[in-house]
Amino acid sequence: MRMRLSPWVVQFLLLSLIGGCVGRPFYPLPSKTLVDKNKQPMRPYNIAHRGSNGEIPEETAAAYKRAIEEGADFIETDILSSKDGHLVCFHDLILDLTTDIAAHKEFADRKRTYTFEYANVTVTGFFIVDFTLKELKSLRVKQRYGFRDQQYNGKYSIITFEEFISIALDAPRVVGIYPEIKDPIFINKHVKWGNTEKFEDKFLQTLQKYGYAGSYLSKKWMKQPVFIQCFAPTSLIYLSNMTNLPKILLIGDKSIPTQDTLQWYEEITSDSYLDFIKEYAVGIGPNKDTIVPVENNYLLTPTDLVARAHSHNLQVHPYTYRNENQFLHFNFHQDPYAEYEYWINEIRVDGLFTDFTGSLHNFQELSSHHKL
Repeated sequence: MRMRLSPWVVQFLLLSLIGGCVGRPFYPLPSKTLVDKNKQPMRPYNIAHRGSNGEIPEETAAAYKRAIEEGADFIETDILSSKDGHLVCFHDLILDLTTDIAAHKEFADRKRTYTFEYANVTVTGFFIVDFTLKELKSLRVKQRYGFRDQQYNGKYSIITFEEFISIALDAPRVVGIYPEIKDPIFINKHVKWGNTEKFEDKFLQTLQKYGYAGSYLSKKWMKQPVFIQCFAPTSLIYLSNMTNLPKILLIGDKSIPTQDTLQWYEEITSDSYLDFIKEYAVGIGPNKDTIVPVENNYLLTPTDLVARAHSHNLQVHPYTYRNENQFLHFNFHQDPYAEYEYWINEIRVDGLFTDFTGSLHNFQELSSHHKL
């Protein structure tokens, strides 16, 4: 795939060197005008953030299966690696918050301290890279938040990337996957696969093994949809030279730079940089509170980020939408449907990462009926 090399591309390539139809249809979706190759011709994507983790512990097989039952267009996951090089679905680098690691006395001596220079923080805990896959499989997952349903704690194990893919492929309809290359700088530093292989190589090899191929909205892509996401621009650029699968650059809080290039929010959301992102990605995934700032739990005036991204032919998939009052801004009067209405019809995003797949699906179904 040929790419027009801008000064941004040259910079990142140098950095990376040193460091038709299918049998299982989508849910029927009301059409939108197809503006260009990066804009989706359907209603905004329902992206099941770590599965239906508002109900079932995150990143487990049960959470993903529930999300599919509830109508997810994509199931989203975070990909990390075990000590012995197996790719697994888990969000945190440490196991402390969402597993029963503390109950496993046999692992008491595995606690480590690592420093993350880009964020200027030091973290102590049980790091996933210090455990083999067999050891990780002996743990059980629990809910991250104490105010969510605790009845499923201890029932489910950590799953591999391949097991996650199988859940999507075994669904009775087309279900896309939305895997994140999680903390690639840290993983590449602490996990070695031999030869010159990197975390990104193992990630892509797994997707290719299961038939994921094709550019956005191509026939191949529509059969097995996937978005590759990452907070590290160099990882996406590296992959763009090996695959035309669609990519989403995740954008974090304004207080933390990118982990690989140490760039700040203002730079990576500038018009010149959005134009560069378009060369290797089809969209961005910002924290929603950076699109519409918040003060004292009230929304302020929206920024123009969504409009500017659309003007550069980039989709916008913000994170994360949650039903609980702890997360809903006062403007929405404790009504998650009001939040969806605002973001879909006023801010006009192209996809939403949600912990509650069922509520977003129900809202979109009701909305589509009202438009008939």
